Amino acid sequence: MIRKVLSLFLVATFFVISTVAQSKPRARDLGIPFEGTPGAFNAITDVKGVEVGYTTLISGEGDKAIRTGVTAILPQGKDFAGRLFAAWHALNGNGEMTGTTWVQESGGLGSPILITNTHSVGIVRDAVIEWGAKKHPGGGYSGDFSLPVVAETYDGFLNDINGFHVTKEHAFQALDSAKSGPIAEGNVGGGTGMMAHAFKGGTGTASRVLNARFGGYTIGVLVQANYGARQLFSVAGVPVGREITDLMPKPGGQTSSLRKNNVNEGDGSIIVVLATDAPLLPHQLKRIAQRIALGVGNVGGRGENSSGDIFIAFSTANAAEFGKDKGIANIQMLPNDQISMLFWATEQATEEAILNALVAADTMTGYKGNTAYALPHDRLREILKKYNRLQEPTKK
Repeated sequence: MIRKVLSLFLVATFFVISTVAQSKPRARDLGIPFEGTPGAFNAITDVKGVEVGYTTLISGEGDKAIRTGVTAILPQGKDFAGRLFAAWHALNGNGEMTGTTWVQESGGLGSPILITNTHSVGIVRDAVIEWGAKKHPGGGYSGDFSLPVVAETYDGFLNDINGFHVTKEHAFQALDSAKSGPIAEGNVGGGTGMMAHAFKGGTGTASRVLNARFGGYTIGVLVQANYGARQLFSVAGVPVGREITDLMPKPGGQTSSLRKNNVNEGDGSIIVVLATDAPLLPHQLKRIAQRIALGVGNVGGRGENSSGDIFIAFSTANAAEFGKDKGIANIQMLPNDQISMLFWATEQATEEAILNALVAADTMTGYKGNTAYALPHDRLREILKKYNRLQEPTKK
């Protein structure tokens, strides 16, 4: 049964969804089989110190429909003022992630990572600088502080994107609400108005923990999924997009073209943020970031021309040494010949995070009556069973 989201909210113009557990099922609850071992939360917050916060904006209808928000990922919490090794990669660059020139040049990340809609990148970027200035007064220019990382995907089919409804205060709230623990998924934060493979998409997360003989390291991933063609949509190797050919995004009101609203087959974008506690240097994190594309490809992303597929990876190891400004730093590094299992974990966690976003998302009607439909759980299970890929969840 298609799940509906109320299109009219009479009281609040916005609300905050923090990192509290959600009651809705996740991908593996539906019997989707996955490789690898997840962490305790099966979330990016399984990497120690990582916190996530959201501001979700849902109000109005028709021309005044607001369906957007902000997601904040704090690599080591709200009071961290140091740097972490980091790297980024674009599978296809029709999108934006600010601050990446300095990430590439310095090999480090010294700011939170925020994700919002395409037309709100500027104000969210400014808000991150102001938030940092209030927390750490008296500082002058630095590449880390003054060039924060803010990314976007386009939500103009469901959201009044040219109404510029995201404010600095919304970014502040996402940052201030960030917590560790389980994370809400689907129509939350920057993912509120997003679509993926022509279903309702949004925010998703997952993690993998390596076997002790491979170091026991954790990989955590958070995605803002707003990309992909329906016909290529695949779940556990099953061509679900070719089986479910209805429930395509439905224009309403004066909207006459799906293409004009960025839901043509393959249009859209996906932002992926990856955290790990493995001691990796920037060139190794670049290799990790490149492998994110494999997880996107497993689900059906192909880096189409109009897609902004941009990924960033950071390591929480070596933080104390990275911040030294005197003497020689003593850096630890995982040898390259021991990195392959992290590549596997990256692909696995990315794939599951995308599917978690799709499973958690609810049908949404937004701007000018346009509607994006949720991935139907019952039909998904039937299709997986048809292809002998349904895995009944283990009873807890």
